[in-house]
Amino acid sequence: MGSAYTPGLTVSPDTLVEKVRRLPIKGEVLVKAGDPVDHDTVVARAMLPGLLQTIKLGEKTGLEPKDALAIFRLKEGDPVEKGQLVAETKGIFGRFFKTEVHADFTGTIESISQVTGNVLIREPSRPVEMKAYVKGWIKDVLPEEGVVVETRGAMVQGIFGVGGERSGTVRVAVSGPNEVLDASHIQDTDTGKILIGGSGITLAALRRAEEVKVAGLVVGAVKDVDLIEFLGYDIGVAITGQEEISATLMATEGFGVLDMAARTFKLLATLDGKYASMNGATQIRAGVIRPEIIVPTDQMTEAGAPEHQPSILTIGTPIRVIREPYFGRLATVTGLPAQLMTVESGAEVRVLQAKLDNGQEVLVPRANVEIIATA
Repeated sequence: MGSAYTPGLTVSPDTLVEKVRRLPIKGEVLVKAGDPVDHDTVVARAMLPGLLQTIKLGEKTGLEPKDALAIFRLKEGDPVEKGQLVAETKGIFGRFFKTEVHADFTGTIESISQVTGNVLIREPSRPVEMKAYVKGWIKDVLPEEGVVVETRGAMVQGIFGVGGERSGTVRVAVSGPNEVLDASHIQDTDTGKILIGGSGITLAALRRAEEVKVAGLVVGAVKDVDLIEFLGYDIGVAITGQEEISATLMATEGFGVLDMAARTFKLLATLDGKYASMNGATQIRAGVIRPEIIVPTDQMTEAGAPEHQPSILTIGTPIRVIREPYFGRLATVTGLPAQLMTVESGAEVRVLQAKLDNGQEVLVPRANVEIIATA
């Protein structure tokens, strides 16, 4: 067998990227196909219904539901303000032992139950805005849902990340791919910037980045113990990206201390001073999501799409091993034997021959590698 398909990891100075920007509920699309957009352009908007809150009139007044509702001052559809008097018992002799009920929420009376005596208040709707995320142009409109944004530029995907969508000017903070990013590398002027590190990042640097409000951090690897200490909890196997941190983090190689691939660092170094978008969201199971950093160029579709490298293994294909014992190691495919090989589990699998970045020749199951797409 001369070739095989396998998942790819993009590290490219020039690629065409499409991003689907979809609202969580139906709403209004604010742009049209062909429109240019910036990273912070609002492309769609929706109104998220407010929460339903309950006033338990019977419980608050000590009356039967029908009696409690008889003294309720509002009707369905009426607006109500927090603290507003909505019901009041008569008390004794008109003055003594009165019970007043005040609204705990601002909103609109949505329903009144004649059975329970409960009143439901719908809090005000909240606007939800979807931004373009990257500078580019609108390729397609998804009516009432969102858009497809297309951009062309440099893109680097990582192995793992935390934190959501961020944008900022890129600054290379270390001298090379084998240097660990420490707190001393982070300057007071790095607020809102995306910093490029080398082989790893210290816990002190993570805390310093949060203090300075750095927008993003791209490093070779991160120690899991430091990440747990920094976040205050252990990250599970589900999707990441919702962490409440100011600096999104992306590891290009894995966990621990691993030199960033020279090719990746060299590419990122060429982006110094340019404006980038990044996202730490990661999902390793079905529907794989990779953390990423994207630096758009000013080239539009007339320039033509770059040629994409297909996700096919051939002799000479650059790969990364994603399972032990060579996890995180970069390699080049040197052979694709057709025969199956029995692994430790007893299963028979297809393997490939590869030369690791240290020159060692190894046999690796094809399912344990991913292509590093360079275009």
